[in-house]
Amino acid sequence: MAVAKLFRSFPGVGSSDSARYGSVAVITAADANRRLEVLDDFEHAGIGWLWATDADYRLIYISENAAEKLSRPIEELLAQPLTALFETDSSTSGERSDRSLNFQLTARNKIIDQTVRFALNSEQDEGRHTWWSISGHPKFDKSGHFQGYRGSAKDITVEYERKLVDSRLAEFDSLTGLANRHRMDKKLESILSAYKSAKRSCTLIMLDLDRFKHVNDTLGHPAGDDLLCQVARRLERVVGARGEIGRLGGDEFQIILPDLDDRGKLGELANKIIQIVSQPYTIEDKRATIGTSVGIAIAPYDGIDKLDLIHNADLALYAAKNGGRGQFRFYSADLKDEAEERRLLEEGLRDALANELLELHYQPVVRTEDNMVVTFEALMRWEHPERGTIGPDVFVPIAEESDLINQIGAWALNKACQDAMKWPKSVRVAVNVSAAQFAHSDLIEIVTHALESSGLEPNRLELELTESVFMGDGETIDDIFRALKELGVRLALDDFGTGYSSLSYLRSAPFDKIKVDRTFVDSCTQKDQNSAKIIAAIIGLSDALGMETTVEGVEAFDQLEVVKSKGARFIQGWIYSKALPQEMVLHRLKCGDLSIEPDGPERHRPERRSVFRRIGVIHDDHRYDALMRNLSKTGALIDGLLGVPEGTGLVLDLGGGQLVVCTVTRAQDAMIAVEFETPLVSDGAGGLCTRHRVSPYILAAANVPGVPQTKPQFIQVAAVSGHSVMDFQD
Repeated sequence: MAVAKLFRSFPGVGSSDSARYGSVAVITAADANRRLEVLDDFEHAGIGWLWATDADYRLIYISENAAEKLSRPIEELLAQPLTALFETDSSTSGERSDRSLNFQLTARNKIIDQTVRFALNSEQDEGRHTWWSISGHPKFDKSGHFQGYRGSAKDITVEYERKLVDSRLAEFDSLTGLANRHRMDKKLESILSAYKSAKRSCTLIMLDLDRFKHVNDTLGHPAGDDLLCQVARRLERVVGARGEIGRLGGDEFQIILPDLDDRGKLGELANKIIQIVSQPYTIEDKRATIGTSVGIAIAPYDGIDKLDLIHNADLALYAAKNGGRGQFRFYSADLKDEAEERRLLEEGLRDALANELLELHYQPVVRTEDNMVVTFEALMRWEHPERGTIGPDVFVPIAEESDLINQIGAWALNKACQDAMKWPKSVRVAVNVSAAQFAHSDLIEIVTHALESSGLEPNRLELELTESVFMGDGETIDDIFRALKELGVRLALDDFGTGYSSLSYLRSAPFDKIKVDRTFVDSCTQKDQNSAKIIAAIIGLSDALGMETTVEGVEAFDQLEVVKSKGARFIQGWIYSKALPQEMVLHRLKCGDLSIEPDGPERHRPERRSVFRRIGVIHDDHRYDALMRNLSKTGALIDGLLGVPEGTGLVLDLGGGQLVVCTVTRAQDAMIAVEFETPLVSDGAGGLCTRHRVSPYILAAANVPGVPQTKPQFIQVAAVSGHSVMDFQD
């Protein structure tokens, strides 16, 4: 019998039996044969098997039935390292393959019911696995030299597969296959706990779907489920192996990205998620289009425990939704209570509409061949009595989520048509129509009333629409387009190139004009950008379809030359004029001035935002307090330091761990201009931030700003007047 070779290796067999028989130290041959018979019966019964290794952990014995169960000849298994045959299963443990078994063997620990998976599955067995529970103990000779392992095993495949199914149901979403809230919570808590001691970062992204309820309501819940599954697959393609994606329930998703805190890369990822998720879906032979908003919080900067990080990512998501949807936001400490802020703005907007506090200003669209004005675009303005100017990017989303959008939209159409009646008949008026207003059943009636009550000819009214109007039922959308064209109004596709930009829109919708978004113009003069080529391609496409093209956002002469060289015949931008109130428009027209000569800077430079922000300026080991007057991606204007030579290297402390290395490029009195070593990136809210932040752990260790200081080299003074700032900038 093969098992006899190992007879004396197993517990209870051999000379150690003397203890059981008191002074009797000899086992009879009958006893020995009986024990061998029991071991053979144990093996043949299928209850379990026996195995043994040498001192190098190579298999020297395994039960024949075990080899048959594994569909391998014994000769193929013997002399193999035990860790090459069996690996610790990672399906539920999440451990690196074979680490636990390897550790136990190397440490020569006693192994008790260790779950392992057979690692030599053949091609025909692919997808089928065998799991064993193994036990064993190290064997030493009388001199204490290690001889190998002796042990037993049993097949637990059926029980273990059931455990895997139960585990998956407990940790994964049954609809999408993504991790569920329970698993994501555990994973986030585990990562943050481990990373806190290692002082590593972890990003949490929260997102939900915009207009998902509309799909559920119009196409049904099965269609909604199909849509959620398609969204899950798109998120997996975008995120890849960088992190784990979970569905928390409904249309809420979460993404965990370990060791990623570069806000430039995170902003790019967020924009890509928004773009990919917002592309149209095919569901039951129908087209559905949704969007998404994204909130981002990063540990340890925005929280070091799970609840704080989730709360702050939720705040950022709420800010993104209230900022206009289809956007991302990073968490920042100055995020207000968005719900209360939204409520106050909605109340103020109702008052503004009731008390006629909203205004329309008009920006001209100019024909390049003779600089003649052909259209004025109506742009809404709201001057709040306490908050000052509030931009349409803030209040329009609030109006869309309430019942105000149709009232405001109707007011704007009526007002614009009435104002346009005071202009020459050669000049059209363009009015923006939001997606919510477009989908409303009263739109055709509102447009008809605006035309009839003002007496404006329909072909002088141009409705500007964005791609978001295509979200919803295709037949209804086609009916609205058909009714608008029957009225005789013109249609323009606004912001072309920034969203999905499907050519099917241009094929199916009767547009008269395409408007090239200003984001392409902003970078069209940069050599390493393709923006100029994209502008040329859009103009060529528009010409081929018999449509006009207007290029938006032209501010400088170098931009003007580029877009004109690419075939632009209609331009809208500050180089011709900002938006003007009706009184100024009428004044210019009264003078017979329908021609506008371009006027602006020779070269476009990155936009500088006027700010009024207290910051720290660090030079050598001294910190100064100063005032930031304006800010762009590549530089800033700092007020409050005297005696700073050009070429001086500084570090700006923008707060929240944001340190910016920069060089002084100009200095005049207490005002200095600096250029950043690394450009800032978008914070998703129209502002700028650093790519990276200094960890709060490092700041605490360095005790910034309380470092020992030498005698300061510069003089800190009070900020100068606003007039001096303007003179310096000019």
